[in-house]
Amino acid sequence: MSKRILLILAHPAPHSFCHALAEQYVLGATQAGADIKQLILSQLRFELSFQGYKTESAQLEPDLQEAQRLIQWAEHLVFVYPLWWGAMPALLKGFIDRTFLPSFAFKYRKNSALWDKLLTGRSARLLVTMDSPPWYFKWINHMPNHYQMKNAILEFCGIKPVKISSFGSMKAASDTQKQRWLAQVYQLGAQMR
Repeated sequence: MSKRILLILAHPAPHSFCHALAEQYVLGATQAGADIKQLILSQLRFELSFQGYKTESAQLEPDLQEAQRLIQWAEHLVFVYPLWWGAMPALLKGFIDRTFLPSFAFKYRKNSALWDKLLTGRSARLLVTMDSPPWYFKWINHMPNHYQMKNAILEFCGIKPVKISSFGSMKAASDTQKQRWLAQVYQLGAQMR
């Protein structure tokens, strides 16, 4: 059964391991019959700076309008990005700040602390590279970015389940280990997960 998948690649450098992971996911998903589209954030033209929610009615740049259209189209979102200083790159944070706006991703209820989740019916997978070993990121750093992306952003907007695959330590990984990770991501694509 075909699934509509949007892969969002958020590494700003063109020849990163994140790009290789994205290619393998797309290859696996395409061969499995998925309808897959890609947003390569480094190729989009938009202002990273967030001016506040007063801009919800402001006109977005054409690339962000298309990004919102693709997010609404997708049944499954795949984010591919590195962790730098324990967090997502500024490129991804700026994209989220500018794209996941009120009335698109969520809507606060009048005179209430509650909100409506406007992106329900979608799932997500995070493919995250890091220089530290995943166990260190979990037990020493307490996974701040994973919590932010899963709970504070995606699930806040109704996207769930959100599954996370962490790859590290990148700086200590052998070529053999990197090939195993690429094969693992190919299988995730082939399973459309």
